[in-house]
Amino acid sequence: MQNTIDTIYNRRSVRKYLDKDVNPDLVDEILRAAMFAPSGCNKQPWHFVVFNEKEIIKQIKDMHPYANALETAPVCIMVCGDTQKEMAEGFYQVDCSAAIENMILAAKALGLDTCWMGIYPWKDVMAAFSQKFALPEHVKPFALISLGYSDVKKERPKRYDSARIHYNKW
Repeated sequence: MQNTIDTIYNRRSVRKYLDKDVNPDLVDEILRAAMFAPSGCNKQPWHFVVFNEKEIIKQIKDMHPYANALETAPVCIMVCGDTQKEMAEGFYQVDCSAAIENMILAAKALGLDTCWMGIYPWKDVMAAFSQKFALPEHVKPFALISLGYSDVKKERPKRYDSARIHYNKW
């Protein structure tokens, strides 16, 4: 496994995957890492729906305007927020984002690649996913994560920008 800093710096959003299955034990490990994310008052307001059937993943791709990464992804995970478990209104979005960050870093450390595709805050897209997958009313679809082995090589970009750092004042 890579060290943490290299994992962070080398992680890229991948939209083209090899035709290679992902071991369910690796998916489980990634979900375990997600559940170790911090959350407001440790409420852990997340749920995960794992899709590994190609026909369902294709249907999901067709439901989302920016889900081309699902064209070749062998696994898709829908991250949902539970409004009955969030610390306060609007916190499930923060907490689910922390869980997703853990997921995509764990995936990279395990040799897999991902792409984070938001569902929230598009109300019509959220409604479509809620209806299609019969989510309880208090469970909101938040994001999709494609998961697989990259079919492309992506170089580490230069992103550090000291002009965006401010100490003690703007």
